[in-house]
Amino acid sequence: MSLVWLSLLAYAACWRHLDPSSTPFCCVTSFTERLLISRRGAARCSTWGSLLAALQLSPFCCRSRLFAVLHVALQAAVYAEYTWEVFVYCWELEFHLLLLLLPYLLLAGNIGCFVLCSRADPGIITKSNHASLVKIYAYDGALFQKGILCPTCNMEKPARSKHCSFCNICVHRFDHHCVWVNNCIGAFNARYFFFYLSTLTVTAATIASITVAFLIQVVLLSDMMHGSYIDDQGQEQAVDILFLIQHLFLTFPRIVFMLGFVILLTLLLGAYCCFNLYLALTNQTSNEWHKSRRSGCSHHLTLQPYDRQVVHKNIYSKGVWMNLKEIFKPPTVLEKEKKT
Repeated sequence: MSLVWLSLLAYAACWRHLDPSSTPFCCVTSFTERLLISRRGAARCSTWGSLLAALQLSPFCCRSRLFAVLHVALQAAVYAEYTWEVFVYCWELEFHLLLLLLPYLLLAGNIGCFVLCSRADPGIITKSNHASLVKIYAYDGALFQKGILCPTCNMEKPARSKHCSFCNICVHRFDHHCVWVNNCIGAFNARYFFFYLSTLTVTAATIASITVAFLIQVVLLSDMMHGSYIDDQGQEQAVDILFLIQHLFLTFPRIVFMLGFVILLTLLLGAYCCFNLYLALTNQTSNEWHKSRRSGCSHHLTLQPYDRQVVHKNIYSKGVWMNLKEIFKPPTVLEKEKKT
């Protein structure tokens, strides 16, 4: 249980970093205000602007504490149920202590990855580092064109970079903005995000496995599968899987509900982990994958003049091991100059 409190303290340590006031007000809200000004005038718009701010629409279009709080609440609820019921029952059934403590060890690792991912610089492009970052990746001429300016930052966009509307910054090797860590995922914190996602997936899978093992043990010890029950028509029926699940839910409602949640979480996170691993192995970002899919291309297919379709190779892929190395050790200008 102390680790649950530790997680709350860790999130509290990041609280100032999660402060939405550090960024401009919500893009949707500001757009709506401009629309209201054009139609109703500035005086009437101020009332609407205050209302929009009171409704807290910003969590869905700019940085916000909302999802971080939800993250803490869900994690605390799962670990509270695991500690107060599953751990105690499994201890009475003589489960191995190290197995029961494994979710807490994974929680500690996940908290560390969360803090690193949320507080690390994702690769913010500034006027001071722009000249060096623009040299790291070449423009492929398909997804990234030379000479394109960011209208907000008023700088030429380096290849593989993107302006994040949530944080109002341009990010080097931009992947996506993660609302759960309330930070952009870029070149310099992609490795932390990979570990964060992996530990979260393994944690959910471990809790699900221990809970399933406990319920199976309960069924075996009670010899429930060899029993029978009387149905609504008064007929004796052998115990089937559906009846067994209903009985376990009525006996251990919170445990079964938590099990359903962590199984669903394991499947969703596992699929997302596989997708991120695929991107890492092929040296793509979520942004690049989405842009190539949106343009209807396969591996950077674009439409050239005269409606001629051309397939562009992923020029950033250097083989599986080098691609993985780039995630955990992002290239710098000095390294690139040494290679050339």
